[in-house]
Amino acid sequence: MKLAIPKTCFVAGEPEARYVLLQPVDEHDLTAIEEETAALNAQLCVPYCLIACPVADWNRDLSPWPAPPVFGKVPFGGEAEKTLSALQRNVLPALTDKTVLLGGYSLAGFFALWAAYRTDVFRGVAAASPSVWYPGWMDYAASHKPHPKHLYLSLGDREERAKNPVMARVGDCIREQYRLLSAGGSSAVLEWNAGNHFQQTGLRTAKGFAWLVEQIEREKAV
Repeated sequence: MKLAIPKTCFVAGEPEARYVLLQPVDEHDLTAIEEETAALNAQLCVPYCLIACPVADWNRDLSPWPAPPVFGKVPFGGEAEKTLSALQRNVLPALTDKTVLLGGYSLAGFFALWAAYRTDVFRGVAAASPSVWYPGWMDYAASHKPHPKHLYLSLGDREERAKNPVMARVGDCIREQYRLLSAGGSSAVLEWNAGNHFQQTGLRTAKGFAWLVEQIEREKAV
């Protein structure tokens, strides 16, 4: 059956596949889709369908609550709940018989991680270089539990050297995030990549999705 998804979404892979990789994207992410799909084709031994859903306003639509600008002059609008609701209303109804994994890069990876705490509709979450430095996030993560069992985290090994003091906290924050997930009983991993925040974004996101699929396939084989 053909997937009934919004025409604005980019679809790659096999529409009939059981594994659906759902990813919020901006224009920069779309330029890395070819890199990401090539990596997925190389790493996955099962069919998949990647659905990349563009967001209209990155800082507004992917942030969980309002926050002042951390870089530049654009504040964070805190409308992630609306974005999650839109996905649940417009995309997920067509995927009821699928294994849906949510993932993303940077603020989209942070959105995916936040969504893990908000809903149980995703089997796993891949947060590649997520913005865990976001004001108030670590307090939230310490007082809530995620729904999916499988959670993938990654970070570039030079990201915590950022000149911005808020963003430079990302290394300590992601280590604490991983500790919280592990202590809470989640099947979680923290992978370090070589380089800064802007390198191999498609490949890094693909690695997260591939890890999730591998964990679920292992469970099925037991």
